Amino acid sequence: QAVGGTVAAPAILSAVLNQLGPIWPSRLELAGVPLGDCWRHPAIKANDATEGLVPLHKLSQWLSYSLIEPLQRAGFVVTDIDGLTGLAEYRNGGLFVDHGVLRLRDAADAERAHAVDSLLVVEWRALTVALLDRLAERIRAKLGRTRETLPLASILEGGTWAAGRSIAFSRRPDGSPPLKVISDGTVF
Repeated sequence: QAVGGTVAAPAILSAVLNQLGPIWPSRLELAGVPLGDCWRHPAIKANDATEGLVPLHKLSQWLSYSLIEPLQRAGFVVTDIDGLTGLAEYRNGGLFVDHGVLRLRDAADAERAHAVDSLLVVEWRALTVALLDRLAERIRAKLGRTRETLPLASILEGGTWAAGRSIAFSRRPDGSPPLKVISDGTVF
């Protein structure tokens, strides 16, 4: 999909989803296509078949981010790196919970295990993605950087993921996330 040696990061994700999507277990389908790491939430409004769907694709996006540098080293120019989203995973999401940016409506939810498709987990993951975008804007403004000079990928790897891991270990000896999620390993 590269044109003149240039490929947009969302095209990398599209290729990963199209070629490797079938390896991920899927709970939902749309027009016979398994959606992978995509979940339902009633707050998502659309006037089509995507109503209620929250596409997160954490592992596919992580793989897409991981392909950027090898493609660059191979001579490709990768554009629109911020066309990928933040990763909806427990280190990034845990950072926001552990620092009180996100709070549970019911404190007892911290003690219960939650299915990956529960409203609480879907909200947590979706809010993580949205908050990562806002955090990236603030970091760039403070440092006088742009999306091109400090892409979200750099903020994730060098910042939020490491910070989320650090605070998790300072709060819980085993470094576990602040929420217990029942997962088959394809989401977290």
